[in-house]
Amino acid sequence: MLLIDNNQIILANIFQASKDGEPLNEDYIRHTVLNTYRKYRTDFRKYGELVICSDGTDYWRRKYFPYYKQNRRKQQEAKKDEWKAAFAVLDKIRDEVKEVFPYPSIRLQGAEADDIIYVLTKTYCQSENILIISNDKDFQQLQIFPNVQQYSPTTKEFLKCEDPRGVLFEHIIGGDSSDGVPNMLSDDDTFVTDGKRQVRMTQKRIDQLKKDSENSSFFEDPKYIRNSTLIDMNNIPQDLQDKILETYQSQQGKGREKLLQYFMDHKLKTLMPHLEEF
Repeated sequence: MLLIDNNQIILANIFQASKDGEPLNEDYIRHTVLNTYRKYRTDFRKYGELVICSDGTDYWRRKYFPYYKQNRRKQQEAKKDEWKAAFAVLDKIRDEVKEVFPYPSIRLQGAEADDIIYVLTKTYCQSENILIISNDKDFQQLQIFPNVQQYSPTTKEFLKCEDPRGVLFEHIIGGDSSDGVPNMLSDDDTFVTDGKRQVRMTQKRIDQLKKDSENSSFFEDPKYIRNSTLIDMNNIPQDLQDKILETYQSQQGKGREKLLQYFMDHKLKTLMPHLEEF
């Protein structure tokens, strides 16, 4: 099973295409995104079925922790028009792929691509080899499962984690600034309150927290619970896990009969000779 972190890949193509302030060229983006799918499907054919995993809306983590990814919203607000145009293209291409292409394409309210990738990995790792296509180091924790690998589109290397449990623990206590999750020593609003900074997580403090974790009461600390809930994918709500699996299973057996007309309609001339690779 070949799991694509879709928002990351499409947005990378969109912003590469729109560099230097040029307007978005939807046809060019469609071509490059589809060609990216073709390339991964061809290069990693031995992993089997391609699955498109996309971020939904109203993430469950944001309901649990209102500051989740709020710092990203601030960044997007600064370039509101550019982001609005980017997401319009993202939505359009994603919907086309779901309708026309033979691969399962999953996007659910409340779920991020991370959630979808976790559920499919956990469910199928015993029976299939899994390759996750993503730069996101959050997926290192999934290497606790057998038959799981991760490939970075940016570095074009496999990301190997020798100690996924240890990496996950340090991730939890250290937080995730890119997602607006403070370290275990800092307040909830650290990244959204002007002038506020994290308490510095020195190696000495990390070592002390590791030592403290030998006592079971450590895991009752509200800030540990906050970070574990947000970072440890094992804490994805069970009802959402069930819905992800149900959605994936409902998309089995999709056909290829719409591909040729789609390629003709969108004038994908350079991709037409590679139609069988999709």
